[in-house]
Amino acid sequence: YVVIAVNSGMSFMLSSILVVLLFSGMQMYKVWLSSSQLGTILGGLIGSLLFMCTLTAVGNLESTLFGKSFQQKLLPEVVFSLTLSLIASALIHRVSTTTCLIFSLVALYYMNRISQETYGVSIQNTVMQSKKRK
Repeated sequence: YVVIAVNSGMSFMLSSILVVLLFSGMQMYKVWLSSSQLGTILGGLIGSLLFMCTLTAVGNLESTLFGKSFQQKLLPEVVFSLTLSLIASALIHRVSTTTCLIFSLVALYYMNRISQETYGVSIQNTVMQSKKRK
């Protein structure tokens, strides 16, 4: 695996470009995505990718502006990103909105899990030694 690490500002730019490309791609292929069942599910999957890129862009912007210790919360950042991706998917089809919600919640679970494994503070249990009673 080749891992390329970039700073928060560059990651914000890259994820913002991906947001624009995904949204415009959804609109360009709107007719094709809404023409079949597989297309509507694919529209929801692309909407979920839009959610992940939007959440990444917002998080990196806040990290650049407020410092590395700033953490994303559920209410402003996640709800904003989810609402934006659901609206973009609703422009395709109603089923795309539902599948986008399902895929986005699954993606949010795994993003949170990976984040906790990478950046979470591990708490070690201390064992108390006590005298044995006879």
